[in-house]
This record gives sequence, structure tokens and C-alpha cells, in this order.
Amino acid sequence: MTTGESTEQRIEVRNPASGQVVGEVDVQTSDHVSAAVRTLRQRQPSWERLGPRGRATWLRRLRDWLLDNESDLLDRIQSETGKPRQEALLEVTLACDAINYFSDHAAEFLADERIRPHGLLTIPKSRLRVYRPHPVVGVISPWNFPLLIPAVDAIPALLAGAAVVVKPSEVTPFSALELARGWREIGAPAVFAVVTGDGATGAAVVDAVDMVQFTGSTATGRKIAARAGERLIPCSVELGGKDPAIVLADADLERAANGIVWGALANSGQICISVERVYVEAPVYQRFLELLTERVRAVRQGAGTPGAEIEVGAMATAAQTEIVRAHVDAAVAAGATVVCGGTAAPDGAFFEPTVLTGVDHSMVCMREETFGPTIPVMRVADEREAVRLANDSEYGLSATVWTGDRARGLRVARQLEVGAVNINDAYTNLFAFGLPHGGWKTSGLGTRLGGAQGIRKYCRQQAITAPRIPALRSEITWYPYSILRSRAVSAVLHLVVGRDLRRRLHG
Repeated sequence: MTTGESTEQRIEVRNPASGQVVGEVDVQTSDHVSAAVRTLRQRQPSWERLGPRGRATWLRRLRDWLLDNESDLLDRIQSETGKPRQEALLEVTLACDAINYFSDHAAEFLADERIRPHGLLTIPKSRLRVYRPHPVVGVISPWNFPLLIPAVDAIPALLAGAAVVVKPSEVTPFSALELARGWREIGAPAVFAVVTGDGATGAAVVDAVDMVQFTGSTATGRKIAARAGERLIPCSVELGGKDPAIVLADADLERAANGIVWGALANSGQICISVERVYVEAPVYQRFLELLTERVRAVRQGAGTPGAEIEVGAMATAAQTEIVRAHVDAAVAAGATVVCGGTAAPDGAFFEPTVLTGVDHSMVCMREETFGPTIPVMRVADEREAVRLANDSEYGLSATVWTGDRARGLRVARQLEVGAVNINDAYTNLFAFGLPHGGWKTSGLGTRLGGAQGIRKYCRQQAITAPRIPALRSEITWYPYSILRSRAVSAVLHLVVGRDLRRRLHG
């Protein structure tokens, strides 16, 4: 279901690589959003009654539709993002993988849980923990992965039994609209909607739904969390990052250089967990810098094509390109050196893959989220300094550690103040749906993915108790009053419960 009512205002969407207009969408008002959510709320109970296996059937049909329409979807993603073909393909592939994973496990993750009694007072009752969905979940998604992020959030919410409304970025709205088209074309129950518009449309979603999943800037995330708090609805917000890479002296430097180029430049550096700053132990600093620079200079940048010739595409917007330029210019003005790259293209939203040296934590390129194809590299004396500087940030989304010693890598990982650490690799945690993905500090609240939690986050927990032994009609308390009247039983209960309380209080 989409809400396609016309409004007086429309948003023009352009291909950032060419500047060409690729379409327009309505700016839908709060009235449109409210109407869409009311309709979803009416339809949600029948969707919940299908059960997780019934709902998984529809998600698997959506997966098949995505695969059948893959080429057209890649064209659409490229047209509004300017990213290379293989990066567009990654969005479809991971969306299908998410459907497989959560559909295969939905019934297991949502099964009623029998809770064991913790003492004599709880023995007479059976105890169930039941997972019931929030009726309508709002997903507000960014422009960097316009198909993958709406999909990876909507999939577990739908499987949980919720209805879902997606508000995509106004910069890249068409990929989410393609998801809605697929949902309609497979004939699925109309419990999935997409609304288009600007920030006001997103605010209307927050005001109408029962739970919010947001991905985007820390500034906007704060506003959403505050409004959700006012409404007393749960929210999960995945926000900015300034993710560090630590290269230790015992690392395989060739692998580290390759991995950090991938971790920093994929999607033109426009990934929440892109490598945005690099700390290298002094003994291997020069050699690592040589390898890194060699690989960055070899990267092929340009407009996305149907093939795999291009490795780094355009920035999503001209405004984002200006942020990258400002960070680089400020670093140079403060004494940093541009080893390679450093300039924006005259045409299209392109910024050259850039390596910076001579950087420090007084510079904006080491403290604020750049979200672009830059790699600032800093020499450190040892592991301890690397960890200290890596933690010297308001952000805490993820990090990478590069070392030849697995035990050392694990030791360093446990010292880092971030939600995820990848040892000798980048982005791995995003592909492991059984692991949680979420930020510490100002990088967010809550997590996505994470196995059972990836579906249960869209649910309310319900406690249900029921009698396990016969009860008298005259009883006025939950526990059989006739038993409590027995002095012997009462004495035993006081003894056991009292002993248990004393143990808990005094360890």
C-alpha cells in the first residue's frame, strides 16, 4: 500500500552523478500519514493472526519478487544514488538474506516461553512470556542504502506481526516505493505502506505510530527520541559514527591496507560504520601508509555503470560533498597533508578518495562524522595510545582492529567503547544477522538484527499465568488459601522464603 494522494508540494529527485532529474514524489501531509496509519492499524490484527509461519510465506514471496526484478531494482537504486552496480547489488542480496534468516527463525524467536518457578510461591501457577507485536511500526530510513535499510527493518517487524509504514529519505525515495510495489504485486495483505515527503512527513510518522525505528543523523535522532519519550512509545535509533581502525605492528599490512580501503571507501564512505580515522603503531606506520596510498590511488571512481568497472561512485548530495570538502580544507589549514585526492569534481557530486596525514584530535576530520571518502591516518606510539585515541570520541558505533595475534585482537576489542568490533575485517557484523548492530554513546539507542532480538524488539512482552493445581471457589488470593491456613505449611513457607531473602540480601 502507498499513499499516493496528490499534494500541492512535490520533491524533485536527481541522480547525483549526472544531476539529471529521475522523478518527483509528493510531500505527504500529516493528514495523509494519519490516514495511512489508521488503515494499517485496522488491518494489523488479521496479519498477526496468520502466525509467524503464515507471515513468513509472504516474506519469502517478496524475496522471490526481489530476485525476479533484480535488474530493474539495481537500475532504480543507481539512478537515485549514483553508486556502482555491485554496491546496488549488495542491497538486494542482503535484503534477500535478511528475509531468509528471519523467516527461517521467526516461529522459534516468537514462540511462547515457559518460565521456571523461582521458589515455592510460584510453583502453583504456570508462567508464560508471550511476544505480541506493536500494532504499527514506523521505519524512517536514510539515503545511503535506500532499499536495504527499509527492507532490513521492515522484514523483522512484519514477521513479528506488526504493520509497517516506511518514510524514506526525500533524496532517495524510489527504492522504498519499489519495495511497496513488490508487496502489492505478490498480493500480500495490505499491511505495508510507504509515505513520501520531507522532515515534517517523518515527524508525522513519529506522532502516529506505536514504535519507531530510525536510522540517520544524531541531531535528528535526538528529536525523534525526545518525541517518542513524550508519547511514551519505544524507539530504536541508529545514529552517526566516527569509526576508528587500529593497525598494530604485528598485523598483515597488505590485508590491513586492503581492508581499510574497503572499509573507508565503500559507498563513497557513506556508511554508518565506515572507517573514518586510522591509528597505526609507529614501527609499521610508514610501510602501511605506502600500501594504503597505493591502493587508494588505484581505485576507479565515476558514474555508476551496468558493469563493475567503477568501484567508488558519487556522493548522495552536493551538500554532503561540501561537508567532505570542508573537513579536508580545515585539516589542511590546521597543518595536515593531503597524500592523495583532496578535491571535488567540477561536475556531479564526486569527491576524490583522499588520504590525510599529520592529523590530530584538534581537527574536525578526526572528531565529527565526515561520511565521505576520506582516510585520515595518525601515527601512535603503541597499543595503549591507539585505544585511548579510539575511545576519545562522542561516537561509539563500531571499530576495526588489525593484528596477527587473535588473542591480542580480542583484548583490544574488549577495551573499545563501541557497539561492534571487527578483527582483521570490515563490515562483517552487518552480514551476521545473529549479532546485534547498534551504537554506544551518541551513536544510538537500541540495536537492530541480533538474532531473536531482531524480531522481538518490535514486540511487547506479555505475562500470562494460569493455575496448575485445583483452586477453591472461596479463594480471594492467587495462592490456595486453604493451604496457607495450615500452620505447618505457613511455617515452612516463611522459613524458605525468609532464607531465600536473606541469601539475596547478604550474598
